[in-house]
Amino acid sequence: MSSRDLILARIRRALTDVPRSETPADVPVDRGYARTHGERTAAERVALLAENLADYRARVHRTDAAGLPGLLARLLADRGARTVLVPAGLPTDWLAKTGSGTGSASGAGAGAEPGSGSGTARRVVDAAERTPRELAAVDSVVTGCAVAIAETGTLVLDGGPDQGRRRVSLVPDHHVCVVRVPEQVVDSVPQALDRLDPARPLTWISGPSATSDIELNRVEGVHGPRTLDVILVAD
Repeated sequence: MSSRDLILARIRRALTDVPRSETPADVPVDRGYARTHGERTAAERVALLAENLADYRARVHRTDAAGLPGLLARLLADRGARTVLVPAGLPTDWLAKTGSGTGSASGAGAGAEPGSGSGTARRVVDAAERTPRELAAVDSVVTGCAVAIAETGTLVLDGGPDQGRRRVSLVPDHHVCVVRVPEQVVDSVPQALDRLDPARPLTWISGPSATSDIELNRVEGVHGPRTLDVILVAD
C-alpha cells in the first residue's frame, strides 16, 4: 500500500459515521474567537506596527506626504542604488527627487556612488516581459501596499497598481514599502482579510526574507530581499 492509499484509508475510517449527504455547511463551526487582541487608538495601532516590523529587522521610517520624495531619495542613495524598479502605477511624485528618466533593468553603472546622498537612481518601470534575471539586476524596488497588520508586523501586497507583480517585491535585494497611516493599518489578520480579495495574488511580508536551520542560525535573503525599509506616511 502506498502512502497515498494509507492516508486516504485513514480519512475514510474517520468519516464512517458521517452521512454521505452531509456537507460542511450542515455542521456549524463556532468561530467566535477574538478578532483583535486589545483595543487601540489609531496612533497606538501604528506604533505597534512599527514595533513589530522592527522586531522582524525591518527598518522603519516616518514622514508625511511632503517629506516622502526626499526620504525615498535618501534611502536609495544611502543604499547606493543605481537603479530602482517601480510598478507601472506607482505615484510619480514619490520618486520626484530620485534622479530623472528611466533606464534598463541591467543598466546599472551610471548614477550615485554608495552613500553619496545625491539621489540619482534611475527608474526601471516594470513590465510583463521583464525576466527574473533582469529584475535581479535592479538594486532596489519601491512599492505601496494593500494593508498592514499591526499585531503581526505584516505588510500585504495584492498586486495593485502601486505594487505590481509579485516578483517585483521578491527578486530585488532591497525593498522599500510605503504604508499610508493610519488608513492602511489594521489591528489583526481577520480585519486584514476583510479588506482583501482572495482572488488577487497576495504577498504577505513580515520583515526581510529569512530562514533558520535546526540550530537557529539565521540566514537572510534566501527567498527575497535582505533589506526591507518601511516608510509610514502620515497624511
